[in-house]
Amino acid sequence: MSAYFDAIFLGVVEGLTEFLPISSTAHLLLVGKLLGFEGPAGKTFEIVIQLGAILAICVVYWGKLWSVATSLDRPGSRAFVRNVLIAFLPAAVIGALAYKHIRVLLDTPEVAAIALIGGGFVILAIERMRHNFTVHAIEDLSAKRALAIGACQVLAMVPGVSRAGATIMGSLLLGVDRRAATEFSFFLAIPTMVGASAYSLYKNWADVSLDGGSLIAVGFVAAFLSALVVVRSLVTFVGRHGFAPFAWYRILFGGVMLALLLTR
Repeated sequence: MSAYFDAIFLGVVEGLTEFLPISSTAHLLLVGKLLGFEGPAGKTFEIVIQLGAILAICVVYWGKLWSVATSLDRPGSRAFVRNVLIAFLPAAVIGALAYKHIRVLLDTPEVAAIALIGGGFVILAIERMRHNFTVHAIEDLSAKRALAIGACQVLAMVPGVSRAGATIMGSLLLGVDRRAATEFSFFLAIPTMVGASAYSLYKNWADVSLDGGSLIAVGFVAAFLSALVVVRSLVTFVGRHGFAPFAWYRILFGGVMLALLLTR
């Protein structure tokens, strides 16, 4: 039963951190290490429970997604789909070619902790810049800017960088305002995480036992419910407070985890 409690806890951690610029991968890696959690093979648990968080995006933004899907004859809807797909391409291509090798080299708690700290300082630096926001909606992104944001997402293959953090900060540097940058990160997560989960299940399906499947299911539900809270409140929070609070959290959490890892 302890494994199921750990799965629930890690699912909540995933749901709370997936869309914040604080790296869900680092949290799962570090917290899982401290708990001694042994899930299904090949990181399948960590990757597939992210679909629970993605389901939360689909629920909260169902109206937007349905509107786009049923109005592809409109330029705005076509631009929305084009930008999400173009931004997805770099991660899809580089992930297929190099993700396994990157994780073999860098998938350690120490790297994740250091990346959390370094990323925190990067966010603080970007937040203190004077920005000239010229893009206020996903539909207004040019294909070139969408591709550049997708290239930023590739940095998140390093544990601790944060997919949300890389895409949002990249968007800010490219002139996208905070609300549009945050929402674009939400929607870009859909093809990215669905693709990663499908690939992981395909590669490791033979190693997933009945117990492993039930652990994934429990973590999935926990991630979905906790992500609902974050998705519904994040845009409002960012509009009022910016991203600096997340940067300080990264530095603090990463520092504590690094100290624990070095003194264990």
